[in-house]
Amino acid sequence: MKKIISVFFGLFVCFSGYAAVDKKLVADAEKYLNSITGLQGGFSQTANGKTEKGTFSMLRPGRVRLDYKDAPIQLIADGKDLYFYDKSLDQITTVPLTSTPAGILVRKKIDLQNADIKVTDTNSDKNTFSLKMHLRDQEGLGHMVVVFDKSPVKLNSWSVVDATSNKTDVVFKDLKSKTDFGKNYFQLSRHKTVSTSGGDDFYD
Repeated sequence: MKKIISVFFGLFVCFSGYAAVDKKLVADAEKYLNSITGLQGGFSQTANGKTEKGTFSMLRPGRVRLDYKDAPIQLIADGKDLYFYDKSLDQITTVPLTSTPAGILVRKKIDLQNADIKVTDTNSDKNTFSLKMHLRDQEGLGHMVVVFDKSPVKLNSWSVVDATSNKTDVVFKDLKSKTDFGKNYFQLSRHKTVSTSGGDDFYD
């Protein structure tokens, strides 16, 4: 459970030293991310030598769902909070969506140049380009690298390194545009909830 939570709970730190930022690549990524309404496809997540696979769904603004094929875990963001549902315990842990990498990618308006997100490095090769980023004034909490295909521009993968240097890689496969999700697709049924701010409550 803790390893999977770290995928979204670890936030962005910049490496020391000089890093070059290609403003065109940043603009290309920002334009693409703002053009997305909904996506669905497969994903493969690797952390601590272990790989998990499943289905990734996203609907902007604010909604994300990851269903793990062989793990009793489900992650759902409903536009406000991100819920980590442990099916084996019938328990949900919740964190604010704004505190997660997923939250950055599904904002109503994604601003990679002037808002609270700081791109510290860009890289480019023949088929892909990547942006390394963290939240401004949060250098000590971790960083994220998002990789995009070049032609056409498309989300390829991301890597998150948390404050303790634990790295989680997520690679996407066969992402397709999709917006016709069911009414309650990004909602959870009633379960006991463990709040990260302390105390228990219930979520419908």
